[in-house]
Amino acid sequence: MRALLDAHPNIRCGEETRVIPNLLQIVHNWESGPYHQKLLENAGVTHDVLRDAAGAFVFEVIAKHGDWAPRLCNKDPLTFEHLPFLREIFPRARFVLMIRDGRAIVHSIISRKVPVVGFDWRKTVDCLKAWNKMIEKMYKDCKCLGPDVCLPVRYETLILRPEGELRRITAFLGESWSDNLLYHEKFVGSEIRLHPLEFSTSQVKKALNDDALHSWRIFYSDDVLSQMDTAAPMLRTLGYNTTTSDPSYKSMSEL
Repeated sequence: MRALLDAHPNIRCGEETRVIPNLLQIVHNWESGPYHQKLLENAGVTHDVLRDAAGAFVFEVIAKHGDWAPRLCNKDPLTFEHLPFLREIFPRARFVLMIRDGRAIVHSIISRKVPVVGFDWRKTVDCLKAWNKMIEKMYKDCKCLGPDVCLPVRYETLILRPEGELRRITAFLGESWSDNLLYHEKFVGSEIRLHPLEFSTSQVKKALNDDALHSWRIFYSDDVLSQMDTAAPMLRTLGYNTTTSDPSYKSMSEL
């Protein structure tokens, strides 16, 4: 998604910063315990002070870790765990929640050994539960903000019907359409910078393709598949077919 948006002449996302979700989690930890929160408030470090300080930090990182553009964006995935706080910091911001079949996400994390807090590569079912917990909160928070503020987008639909989805996304963002979005791979190395150590770099430098849609099909054992509905009930909630390990994504509804 961020590589596609980076191809738009008015938008710059850039690489994952990694520090923004860390900072947001630190602020959350500071405010999560009533005793610690009381200590901070007595010292004059109120929620408003922390909100404004966090906002200044996040803005400076987003603005200065790449070239300036009329529209700036951030792609650190775990920032969405703090969506209500981000909305409070940036009341005019728009949020796009990329949603993908959790079976594909867990397969990708385990097979590529992507380090994600709460995901133990050795325990497949636990990883599915961790994905379920994470996406349940993100999706709920997104829907609570309303369709004018947060847009859920299916990865699978974006891959299979890219122009239609990208036009929907640009309309949501209030940006004009650009054909560059359909050919992002042509701008890699110029308008689009890729970090050599990011796990997604090898994929996003390619043209849109459906290679990854079904790469998880033979990954799960029968035992894990039998636990899918209890370990990851959000799959069904989001409209994914859990009765087969070879689902069709061609006619899925909008979220």
